[in-house]
Amino acid sequence: MDPFFKLKENATSVSTEIIAGITTFFAMSYILFVNPSILGAAGMPSKAVFLATILAAVTSTLIMGLFANVPYALAPGMGLNAFFTYTVVFGLGFSWQEALAMVFICGLFNIFITVTKVRKGIIKAIPLSLQHAIGGGIGVFVAYLGFKNANIINFSLSAQNIVAVNGVEPAKTSAKTFAQGILSVNANGGVVPLISTFTEPSVLLAIFGLFLMTVLVIKNVRGAILLGIIATTLIGIPLGVVDLSRITFGANPLGQAFNELGTTFLAAFGGMVSLFKDANRLPLVLMTIFAFSLSDTFDTIGTFIGTGRRTGIFSAEDEAALENSTGFSSKMDRALFADAIGTSIGALFGTSNTTTYVESAAGIAEGGRTGLTAVSTATCFLLSILLLPLIGIVPAAATAPALIIVGVMMVSSFLDVDWSNFEDALPAFFAAFFMALCYSISYGIAGAFIFYCLVKVTKGKASEVHPILWGASFLFILNFVILAIL
Repeated sequence: MDPFFKLKENATSVSTEIIAGITTFFAMSYILFVNPSILGAAGMPSKAVFLATILAAVTSTLIMGLFANVPYALAPGMGLNAFFTYTVVFGLGFSWQEALAMVFICGLFNIFITVTKVRKGIIKAIPLSLQHAIGGGIGVFVAYLGFKNANIINFSLSAQNIVAVNGVEPAKTSAKTFAQGILSVNANGGVVPLISTFTEPSVLLAIFGLFLMTVLVIKNVRGAILLGIIATTLIGIPLGVVDLSRITFGANPLGQAFNELGTTFLAAFGGMVSLFKDANRLPLVLMTIFAFSLSDTFDTIGTFIGTGRRTGIFSAEDEAALENSTGFSSKMDRALFADAIGTSIGALFGTSNTTTYVESAAGIAEGGRTGLTAVSTATCFLLSILLLPLIGIVPAAATAPALIIVGVMMVSSFLDVDWSNFEDALPAFFAAFFMALCYSISYGIAGAFIFYCLVKVTKGKASEVHPILWGASFLFILNFVILAIL
């Protein structure tokens, strides 16, 4: 394995890489259950989506590990799946087959901008201060994700502040709106975050897990985060948080799931036929594909910059090769291509955009440095087909503390931001808080770019802004305009 993955060169070992891969899997395994729920609301068969989620994750993560030799895992992205269901299908009226077609085209477009070095050009155009800001911002986002998943943070909402339920204005709701139950509630600024009252067993379990992982990490215990997840899950059994009834090896639904997969597999091609029948819809189709691509691209770039620079996965030599190389001679070249091809692969199986997961930082924090980590994660996803009853008992209360710990580790990137210089501080601030409060890495990057340009123009330094950064900022603003119109 060493000659292929270059373990010694990256100062790692087989055991470290496997532990890191398993840790990454547990940190992102929630997608196995969340994705079918969200896409199922769009009318897709949930069991098929479950299998499509696994197959997309396994295939794309293997490409990342074997082709790029970096420790990143991929799966259908959160936020992008919600956009798929609640905006594209519910809001714009496209069928889920047509939405899959748009995701597939988005993947092809991402491959094109990767091969033509547009993606790499974007990375090179981002100033060093913004790169550090993005890295720290992702840390805030990951920690916030952990607090939210653990229900340590609750939200208060009054009825008059509700803007839409299941994508429909309250005054226009009908029985059809609630056919699948209440799946989403959109509200304005009246939503107030509150700390939990700590009466729920799951919240108490998450607090225990956070304390345990904190102690293990401070003690430099090997595999601290993974051990914390396992121990917290075991403690959750007597507390009633872990549902052992889900461990049922009888009545295996896999046969039915594979039958349903035939409904979604290659359905994107059928959707493509109807997608372009109506010429009047063409501008809307193109804008929607653009919105998919913009979010997908900057989520990935943010994850690579935020985790790769700090840990040395993408070294100075590799970044230099990125600027001067052709084809796929650098790790960054190969990693970007692996991510780009993942979206189209996922669409073929029947799921929304597949993207590089920021939760890969959990495995990187455990010492993962090569593609063997990604291969280990892909193996776990593949085994989860057979071990679904066991995988399903790991509660969010056990994985959420891991995200909090990892977020704390990543926030250290803010040390490299000159907070006394308002020109650096303002974009860094928006990178961090837009990522967390808007629940989107892309929006954090958008805020950072736009305010960076604003600061430079105000200071009379507009010439210091790279043309790609100007273009990206314009596209972000255009995206916000499009979303307002939609």
